[in-house]
Amino acid sequence: MIEHLSSSQMNLYLQCSLKYRFRYVDKIPVPFKPSGLAFGSAIHSTLSWFHKERKNGNKVTLDDFLRLFDTDWYSQRADAEIRYKSGEDEAKLTVIAKEILALYYHQEHNGVADSEIPFVVPLVNPSNGDSLGLNLEGFIDLIEKDDTIVEFKTSNQTYNQKNVDDNLQLTAYSYAYEMLYQKPPKRLEVVNFVKTKKPKMIILKTKRDMSDYQRFFSLACQVLKGIQSQIFYPRPSFWCKDCEYGKHCKAWDVN
Repeated sequence: MIEHLSSSQMNLYLQCSLKYRFRYVDKIPVPFKPSGLAFGSAIHSTLSWFHKERKNGNKVTLDDFLRLFDTDWYSQRADAEIRYKSGEDEAKLTVIAKEILALYYHQEHNGVADSEIPFVVPLVNPSNGDSLGLNLEGFIDLIEKDDTIVEFKTSNQTYNQKNVDDNLQLTAYSYAYEMLYQKPPKRLEVVNFVKTKKPKMIILKTKRDMSDYQRFFSLACQVLKGIQSQIFYPRPSFWCKDCEYGKHCKAWDVN
């Protein structure tokens, strides 16, 4: 029984419906955590703390900022086995993370309205008011005082404008913001931390409108229909090499 939808659930179902089943229906414990997921989670936790401190008017030194990452990174490693990609290890990723965070620390910052904002809003068709019958749930990384929504992404390759314009998560955040505050955000912004040999920080901006919310609602309808009809099948792609459910996938049989 599905009780709500999130953009991460929708993305996972579209990426590989069988993986969705393993995670959300069968709830199979994962034997390891991919390094990219652990790294991104530690970065997000550190940034969330930083933004809450700034919101409260507390001064944060760069040393404080980086020490907090050490704590978050340790928590990720203590929580589960980390599966590193070829050429990666704990020390290399630690160096990259601290270079990334230093880049962010030294950039000019807008005021913080709130950080890690939870939302639960009804999923409604904006063109006719029809309801999906489920809520959309999630967390917005950062809302700045000028009503800008900021999402942080870590990646091995640089995001381009199309990646940002098509991003389902940003559509969900913009929709949720309008439902919560009865006004559109000023803009949507992605801060892309790129884990190259010389780490980079790229900032990309985009917007959403009612046509994007209409498409999101239609997509949510089809994803929900697939889940309720128990349509789950493997979708081989480059994601497979880091998948936590590789063994379960190989053993899968529709019967």
